[in-house]
Amino acid sequence: MRVVVLLGLVLTLAGGLDYVRRRYPVAFWLLVGLPLTWGRFLATYGSTMVACGLALPPSRLRAFAVWAAGRGQARPVPPRIRRVSGSLIGLRVRLRLPPGLEPADVAAAAGRLRHAWGVHALSVVPVRPGVVELRMTGYDVLREVRMPRRLPSGPMVVPVALREDGTTFVRDYRQIPHTLTLGANQSGKTVYQRNLIMNLAKLPVALVGIDCKRGVEQAPYAARLSALATDREQASKLLEALVVEMEDRFDLLKDQQGAALTEPEEEVASDIWGLPAYVRPFPVVVLVDDIAELFPNATTVDEETRDRMVANLIRLAQRARPVGIYLEICGQRFGPELGKGAGLLRAQLTGRVVHRVSRQTAEIGLADFAPEAMAAATSIARDRAGVAVAGDASGGWSHIRTPLVSIAETAAVCRAYAHLVPDLPALDPFRPYAPDADGDPGYPEGPDDPPTLPRPRPGPE
Repeated sequence: MRVVVLLGLVLTLAGGLDYVRRRYPVAFWLLVGLPLTWGRFLATYGSTMVACGLALPPSRLRAFAVWAAGRGQARPVPPRIRRVSGSLIGLRVRLRLPPGLEPADVAAAAGRLRHAWGVHALSVVPVRPGVVELRMTGYDVLREVRMPRRLPSGPMVVPVALREDGTTFVRDYRQIPHTLTLGANQSGKTVYQRNLIMNLAKLPVALVGIDCKRGVEQAPYAARLSALATDREQASKLLEALVVEMEDRFDLLKDQQGAALTEPEEEVASDIWGLPAYVRPFPVVVLVDDIAELFPNATTVDEETRDRMVANLIRLAQRARPVGIYLEICGQRFGPELGKGAGLLRAQLTGRVVHRVSRQTAEIGLADFAPEAMAAATSIARDRAGVAVAGDASGGWSHIRTPLVSIAETAAVCRAYAHLVPDLPALDPFRPYAPDADGDPGYPEGPDDPPTLPRPRPGPE
């Protein structure tokens, strides 16, 4: 009888712990997961490092000292533990690497270390020369995305998603000016773009939308857009206007450099961020919803128009970074089948965000930057919409997931920050009409009164 009661208590306790683990992962990690993982790590650290090939043979002096003391053969020397600290999501360990090891060696063994210590994910982050940090995640933080309370901020820093190590994934346009986002249908690519627009709307930047599907994706955010093209003809003219704006900004930058050279007190600027605030033009972010619509076949649109659009896009990608014009290119696939110019444009997009895609598309998006991440992109489950692999030209990559936001939420933020739309005369002909929250279209309703552009917006301070 006692055995049955004891067995029932054990099963009840196990069921309760499993319920807490699924429903309250943070509490389960702090009460159960963290102590067990910490103890397992300390107990097996040396043997695990030896098994993973991260321990080096001892020095001759150390080997001689061990032999002289009669302690047998000296053991290999693993990296020295500098600090161990727990957090709400995992465990962080800072290691001092012995001579002969580099962070890439530890990163190559990250998968084996993760399984050895029984954590959900493990990433290796270099701190300074000779020091790395192991960031272990005790549970799946991407199952239900909760952005940290303290988010990174900066002139062109936009928090977009959550990394698998619990940190925030940001789009820093001054570090990575242009990005290509790929994803199949229902993979979360559109939600990623919504998060971008919603967070960019809060910054003093000009947002330019190119949505050749009649604007069904970007038209709800018209209150915050400085320009919107909803078909190929408008897109061609808008890209030409952006190239003209780019050239004008280069002229402004050249004039400011000339003035600085004649004034010893002035600093010479190589991009707009070195200019004084009172003359610095607004940054411009160009959001292309589906790049394939700008690469139509010659049988469906005039080939000259197509080549002009592609050439203008490539010019912007190659030259526009110093003058504060940045590209966000989205699509389901971006390969040689799009035609001439696709490969050259893709090479200029130094940031990559790849959602659930086929193997061929994963190779297109990641093979030239992070080949080892291709398998991760193709293994994303269909029920994990919003999960993506984010990489850059440095070769680093990680899993991310964007929080789910609706069209209504994003549109409400755009209306709330509509006063931040900058005054850019070159884009006024493409400024979309945005109805007010109460349905007022913002222009006279009489049949003989043509619609007028909204009131001018205040310029930069």
